[in-house]
Amino acid sequence: MEGSRRTKEGSRRTVSLRGVVSILFLTALLEPGAAGMPPYFQMSQLCMFCDVKLSSCSGTGTCMSNCTITSICMDSNEVCVSIWRKNETDFSIETLCHDPSTSLYGVMLDDYNSSTCVMKEKNTTSGMAHICSCTDVDECNDQLLFTPVVDPTPDDPLVSVILVSLLPLLVMGVVVAGMFYWHRAYRRRVSQEWESSMKKRKPKAGGLDCSDACAIMMDDDGSDSSSTHANHLNHNTEPLPIELDMLVGKGRFAQVYKAKLKQTTSDQFETVAVKIFPYEEYASWKNEKDIFSDADLRHENILHFLTAEERKVEKQYWLITAFHHRGNLQEHLTRHVISWEELQVLGLCLAQGVAHLHSDRLLCGRPKVAIVHRDLKSSNILVKNDLTLCLCDFGLGLRLDSNLSVDDLANSGQVGTARYMAPEVLEARLNLENIESFKQTDIYSMALVLWEMTSRCEAVGEVKDYEPAYGAKVREHPCVESMKDSVLRDRGRPEIPDTWLRHQGVAVICATITECWDHDPEARLTAHCVSERLSELEDEMDKLSSRSSSAEKIPAELKIPMEVGIPGEEVKISQIQDVPAADCSVSDEK
Repeated sequence: MEGSRRTKEGSRRTVSLRGVVSILFLTALLEPGAAGMPPYFQMSQLCMFCDVKLSSCSGTGTCMSNCTITSICMDSNEVCVSIWRKNETDFSIETLCHDPSTSLYGVMLDDYNSSTCVMKEKNTTSGMAHICSCTDVDECNDQLLFTPVVDPTPDDPLVSVILVSLLPLLVMGVVVAGMFYWHRAYRRRVSQEWESSMKKRKPKAGGLDCSDACAIMMDDDGSDSSSTHANHLNHNTEPLPIELDMLVGKGRFAQVYKAKLKQTTSDQFETVAVKIFPYEEYASWKNEKDIFSDADLRHENILHFLTAEERKVEKQYWLITAFHHRGNLQEHLTRHVISWEELQVLGLCLAQGVAHLHSDRLLCGRPKVAIVHRDLKSSNILVKNDLTLCLCDFGLGLRLDSNLSVDDLANSGQVGTARYMAPEVLEARLNLENIESFKQTDIYSMALVLWEMTSRCEAVGEVKDYEPAYGAKVREHPCVESMKDSVLRDRGRPEIPDTWLRHQGVAVICATITECWDHDPEARLTAHCVSERLSELEDEMDKLSSRSSSAEKIPAELKIPMEVGIPGEEVKISQIQDVPAADCSVSDEK
């Protein structure tokens, strides 16, 4: 028994000794030049390897590349490299293997012997960037060190005295800066709470919040393509890797395709919309590109713009935007009957989108160039995944720049879709001395779109099939002369039946519509006023619905007499119920 145990222990020692000898032998083989052998078995460097991607690194401290790909460098001389760039709105990171004997983006690497990746600012051929390189440690370019290396404290006593003397001033400066920051943060928080209490907006139809024009907004509504990656691409040399999928729309100047924006590092892609202009429609493409390129245009009720490209090979001009699979408002109203709550949300988003266009200031007070759409209609409004709206198609848009002359405005021409043209546009009698007259034409068109929404709301009673404004009174694609007969000669407007006025909220919307399509442009409401009225209407209807189902009315101080002008008959809202309305005048700008 004892002899058997000794035999087993001797075998184990023999096996262990053999394993150690094998490992030493393999190590000797892999060691370059060992035992006179050529260095064919030298292991190459392992590095993180990702193409340009968005990064959360802010350029300070220590952070990770978040690259998920590890690559074995092709050449044993190659080292690991990380490149961090700061763009206008974001940061990007690129990791790769590179031979330090050759230049990278016009820069020679000089710190690759380190085992850590310490970022240094370099002037590359593509602009300023932070580059680090390292070797010896596998994946050493995964951890990025932005903290600058501090030289040892000098032994000069004079320098020490100066530093100690400046310490109280430094502390005082930090305290003052902290108090200033706290004061600004406190004022901002109070201002936000005040605005919130004034508007009293709460999310509806999937968490809606159709406000905050000052923010640089990103479209991230679930299954719709937010294309956040594409929005941050900075390509100046070659077109984006886009594959056209299917035609989804066709207009007078361009065609719209659903397309796939491919990721450079994988087989994944993002869905985007591509609006393609032929070469002869350069002016329309440039006008829409210039409007979209204004950062102040960004708003959640304006189509999210990604980039514009000139495709010389295809002899085409492209506009690339977010894609919304629900299509335009006209298609949505054709397929769906909407609820009263949806009507409020859709109407409010439409008004807020137009108000943001027309405004000459953002909510934060910064000046902004006012823009008029000039072709506002239900087919130029997209329905987002959360059942909110965004305006699109700015090919006929006009920036109301202060340096525009009367001649410039006069040369803008009689533009738009005849069915939605305001009376003064049909009659070619716009007041060119007042740029507000251009905004008033958008208000008329917006009123027709609001009417189309209301006609498909279940709150009006019997809901008929969708038909555009003026319906069968004119042809499917009426000309200007035909619309003159209906709008100018007959002073006609789309019908507002009595049944629509039996619902308090719909009655307010009908009164708003009537004021917005008034024959006199000066009598029309502003988009901002419409937005305020619909917002207050939503709040008051919420209060009313939370009360008992008895005949309790809205408070008397909110009663207003308004007339809804319906061709051929006169109906007063006050005959139905007392309803709320925003206290704003036609001349109200803000």
